[in-house]
Amino acid sequence: MSGVLSRDHTQRRKRPNPNRWPFFAVVSLGLLMVALDNSILYTALPELDAQLGATASQSLWIINAYPLVITGLLLGSGSLGDRIGHRRMFMVGLVVFGLASLAAAFSPTVWALVAARAFLGAGAATMLPATLALVNQIFPGERERNLAMSIWVSAAVLGAALGPVVGGALLEFFWWGSVFLINVPVVVITLVLTVLIGPRNKPNPDKHWDLVSSVFALFALSGLTMTIKEAARLDTHPVTLAVSAVVMTIGAILFAHRQKKLDDPLLTLDVFSNPIFTGGVIAATGAMFVEIGVEMTTTQRLQLVDGFSPFHAGLAIGVVGFAALPFSVAGGAVLHRIGFRTIVSGGFAACIVGALIAWWGSAIDNFPVFLGGVIVLGAGANLAMSVSSTAIIGAAPPQRSGMAAGVEEVSYEFGTLITVAVSGSMLTSLMLTFLPPELASAGMDAIYDPATHDAAAPAYAHAHELVIAFHALAAAVLCALTAWCFRGNPKSPGVSRDA
Repeated sequence: MSGVLSRDHTQRRKRPNPNRWPFFAVVSLGLLMVALDNSILYTALPELDAQLGATASQSLWIINAYPLVITGLLLGSGSLGDRIGHRRMFMVGLVVFGLASLAAAFSPTVWALVAARAFLGAGAATMLPATLALVNQIFPGERERNLAMSIWVSAAVLGAALGPVVGGALLEFFWWGSVFLINVPVVVITLVLTVLIGPRNKPNPDKHWDLVSSVFALFALSGLTMTIKEAARLDTHPVTLAVSAVVMTIGAILFAHRQKKLDDPLLTLDVFSNPIFTGGVIAATGAMFVEIGVEMTTTQRLQLVDGFSPFHAGLAIGVVGFAALPFSVAGGAVLHRIGFRTIVSGGFAACIVGALIAWWGSAIDNFPVFLGGVIVLGAGANLAMSVSSTAIIGAAPPQRSGMAAGVEEVSYEFGTLITVAVSGSMLTSLMLTFLPPELASAGMDAIYDPATHDAAAPAYAHAHELVIAFHALAAAVLCALTAWCFRGNPKSPGVSRDA
């Protein structure tokens, strides 16, 4: 009798959640909102520059404050989610995100907006590991979970694609704060549906959460961001670069030292000994680096050089995102047949081809060719990303699921963080270098001033072309690295071949 009861209990425990797909849609809605906020400002930056008087450097901080805080807090929030339960973490993150959206919408100054964006990042960092952990919780079967994770990635892709379109459309009719205010009704809907159909919260009070480690990580990443921004400038300030490097180094040392003292550290380097795990991290970070770098700078170029309205510039980039959607799902569906290396390294190879086509289209002033190249690049990046979550989560030990979820999210956000710093700084520095001598004193104002715009536009276009060529080179490096990590072409994250 006890054996029968035990078998019945096991069957009940393994029975799939009947609300798993409806709740998965709710989780994806939250993810879509977070991804939307990463890209919605691309079309709004010129308007922000005009209404708030933001400089080029301040504009980069308005964008980067969001992924910076997300990246710094993600590892810790994953462990905190293990402790208090991922459903509760998801709901807390939604509330913080909604309140921060209100603050951002009505920010009176540039730095008030930067602070509000940082709080938006805190809300997103609370939510994001919870979304992935909840997906892992409600889909016990590997095949169905792989499909769900690919769709989960596509929700992020859809949000990133919709961001410029939604931002541009809102700016056609409303003030710039509307790009943040739109989050509030989405937060309310997602909260209500989570209460109604979400799975039971599963806290683990024995799990330790260490806020100090998150603070150290945030310091290290802030220093890294400033170091990258300064190093990417042609007019690098040595003192700023040195101070940034020192902050980064001290933060990293303190973080590493802290982890050695913890029984349950936020990050242990041994997880990277699995090449599938490492390959997934490289795929997620690299794909975001290449795609976001090209899309962000292209949105600016279309408005500032080619005379596109915010809506039409957003629509052009939106086409790239929507065209890439099938590829963000395809990887998970065919992984068991063609393997990680074919999907990930093949995706980066497509990025190389797409970047070169886009560069050529810009050089011959042919917009359809240029846009076609960006579409190919976006498709390749999303194909590479489509199985990165599966590689990271699936290759991690079960007891490290919270850590793996944090690392997975950090990978995407870190790619965004460094590409905004690198691509944005490169574009500005190169544009200033290519300006005609008579406009050198005007600096970036030359592209905004109607009297000097036509003379400055070729310099901006040439700088953008070099940024695209740089991303082609980056994609080539990423293609080689992932081919090595996924050597043997494993078809499941549980199978790693070291030879």
